[in-house]
Amino acid sequence: MTDPRRELLRRQFDLTWALFEYHLERLEPEDFLWEPAPLCWTLHRADDGTWVPDWSDTEPDPVPVPTIAWLTWHIGWWWSVTLDHVEGRPPRARTDVHWPGPGEPTIAWLRTLRTSWTAALDHLTDDSLDTPAPFPWPNDPSHSVADMLAWANAELMKNAAEAGQLRLLRGASA
Repeated sequence: MTDPRRELLRRQFDLTWALFEYHLERLEPEDFLWEPAPLCWTLHRADDGTWVPDWSDTEPDPVPVPTIAWLTWHIGWWWSVTLDHVEGRPPRARTDVHWPGPGEPTIAWLRTLRTSWTAALDHLTDDSLDTPAPFPWPNDPSHSVADMLAWANAELMKNAAEAGQLRLLRGASA
């Protein structure tokens, strides 16, 4: 018999992705770097042409408002690292996850991550759900792979809602 958590986590992910896809389909390249407030976190072009995110190892106070660019980079970062853990690879450093740029390159990147994620979920066994997960809780063996998958779904829902709200605010302010 299949562990019912697998089906629940997959349905939760599919619902979350459908809500995110609603906004991805409507994003314009100009939406990504729009700054909704004076205090923002966004991405900046480095001299080599790559995009570099604003970042602090400690939570700033006040917390900067992220741009859609920053949010989509953030999704790509934590999702890539979570996939590394699920697939048994050494996890990438934050600085090794590069944002492709405004518009279609980022949308395609996120959709590719979705495809990789669903393939990884489909290959999990029922027993693997109870395996300890070191991410995003280092040094805490009480969290399982099932916990990590639920966290990833919640993180995607939060970031998708934030990106969607920013898209709506930019559209309403134009």
